[in-house]
Parts: sequence; structure tokens; C-alpha cells
Amino acid sequence: MAHPKFILSGGGTGGHIYPAIAIANELKQRFPDAEFLFVGAKDKMEMQKVPQAGYPIIGLWIAGLQRRFTLDNALFPIKLISSLIKSRSIIKQFKPDVVIGTGGFASGPLLQSANRAGIPTVVQEQNSYPGITNKILSKKAKSICVAYENLERFFPKDKIRLTGNPVRQDLIGIDEKRIDAIAYFKLNAAKKTLLVLGGSLGSRRINQLIAKELDFFLSQGIQVIWQCGKFYIEEYQHFNELENVQVMAFIDKMDLVYAAADVIISRAGASSVSELCLVGKPVIFIPSPNVAEDHQTKNAKAIVDKKGALMLKESELDEKFENVFSHLIENESEQADLSKNIKSLAKPNATKDIVEEIVKLIK
Repeated sequence: MAHPKFILSGGGTGGHIYPAIAIANELKQRFPDAEFLFVGAKDKMEMQKVPQAGYPIIGLWIAGLQRRFTLDNALFPIKLISSLIKSRSIIKQFKPDVVIGTGGFASGPLLQSANRAGIPTVVQEQNSYPGITNKILSKKAKSICVAYENLERFFPKDKIRLTGNPVRQDLIGIDEKRIDAIAYFKLNAAKKTLLVLGGSLGSRRINQLIAKELDFFLSQGIQVIWQCGKFYIEEYQHFNELENVQVMAFIDKMDLVYAAADVIISRAGASSVSELCLVGKPVIFIPSPNVAEDHQTKNAKAIVDKKGALMLKESELDEKFENVFSHLIENESEQADLSKNIKSLAKPNATKDIVEEIVKLIK
């Protein structure tokens, strides 16, 4: 088929948008003449990120249900009906061959409408504990691409494909970039480097922890690269005056920063976890407790259970953090074991494997 048409939907956070764009890019390589359309939620970050990646996007008037009563919740049935009507007309006009959902609010009404119209749908679930939208959509989906084992209790077993999550291809083989990375970030090659990642928007609790522990890190001769997030940069940028500390809102050269790092402290969003498996460095996960179904803790635990990382809950940081960190940084053999084990969980061909599943469904 020379001119297949694809609709992709995913958004709300980078964790849903990035996989959708990666899948579209891979499909485009396979089918240079294919037509693409993205569908997102009107006021979310996909409305900027998708056009930046070179794809058209339509926004639906949809939002998730809040856990308490709000005006948004009162409007939810109206938004849902309006999004279903709009999704139906998008599908009718665009006539896609396959519709792909990577999670987020907009993918619900869109895939629901595609299923009703008899168009094959693919669900890509990034987390070890699926959200409610994907659980509902999985019943009618033709294929469900997952990144973790043991999801049969949520999804129909015969449709599950263990593909992994799409990850940036420039993270493969970062070991060769270490010398360039140390030069780029002006680091001291004789010192250990700690990389702190709070997710794309930053994490208040991780930032508070790092601010409190900076003296402790520096006293151990460690240099720190700290991605604090755009909401927090004004509060923390004065720490840049310290020697051996670099604070940034976000980091554009992720391949280099991973290459430079010896130990990483990170949130446990699905795409971060998949990237860190590929990177293969010792990690301490500090999952965010304020996400749906506590899925970050479950994502981290899936790695910890295979002895691929350490995990500290936010509630344990004050009493346990310094001991856990000191033990890790002084213990080269533990660092090597964690690296080896997390790397064995990596799925570098995830995007290609997901696209294989999509290609099977093109009429």
C-alpha cells in the first residue's frame, strides 16, 4: 500500500507524546508517502510539541476526571460527548488505515470512535500499571504493545506484544561519548558525577532533597548536574555559583549527560525508566507519589525486583537517603551489578517492533 493514512493520539505529558512522535517517524521511514494526523487535548503540551516535530494536530476539548469535585468534573460529560462527536467526524473525513493511541485523555474518544467505525486500533501502554483509558480501549484494540511483563490481568492475553517503549536512538552506545561529554559539561574527569533528573517539569521533592544534600555531595568530592525543571529554576539557580554544581531548567544533550554520569537520581515515569535501561548506569529511583494509580512506584519496583536499581520513597528520604547514597557511591561492585542488570532489561528496538505490529493491520 503506497499511501497509508495514520492517526496517532497521545498527550498530556512528554511520556505519552514522545512515543507517538517516535512511532510516526518510524512509519514515515517505512512509508515516505504516508499521511499523518495527530489528535491531542486542546490546552496540553502536545499542541506545541507535535507541530515542532513536523506533524499536523487537531485538539479535542477533553480533560481527565479530577479526584475531587471541580467545575471540570461537572463539565466532563459534555466534554466527552463533544470529543466523541468531533472524533467521529475526524475519522470520517481522514479515513485512516490504522489508529494508534499512546495514552492520555484524547486517545480515549478517538480510539473509541475508530473501533466503532471498524478501523483497526493499536494501544501502546508505557507503564507497568495501565491507566483506565487503555484498559477500556484494549477490549476492542487489535494489538496492545507493552513495556512490562505480567499485564495479562489488565489486557486480553492474545493481543499483548512485549515491545518495550520507544526511546531516543542516540542513547545507544553512549559509552563512546564519555570523553566528549566530560568536555561539553566542563567536568573534572577524576571526580564522580551525579546526575539528578526530576522529569520534564521538575520535581519539588527531589529539588528540596538535592538543595539540602549539596554540601554532603560536595564533601564526598562529587560533582552534580541537576535538572530542576522550568518551574523551579529561579529558586535554585543561585547554586550555580558553587564549584562542581550545575543547575539547569532542562538538558538538551541528554545523550551526553547520560554518558558523563556515574550515578543517576530520577523519577520513575515510564519513558525515563525505559531510557535508563538503555543507558545502563546505577540509578536511585524516587517515584512521584502524586500520579494516577501510583504507577511510578510500580514502574520502579519492576526494575528493583530484577536487581536493576535502588528505590527510595519520598517518605523515606530524610532518614535513609545519605546511607543509601554513600553505600552506593563507595561500592564499585554494586554499581557494576546494577548497571549490568538494568541494561539487560533494555529494549532498543521497541519502535521498530511496534511499527511491525501496525504494518500487519494495514488492509
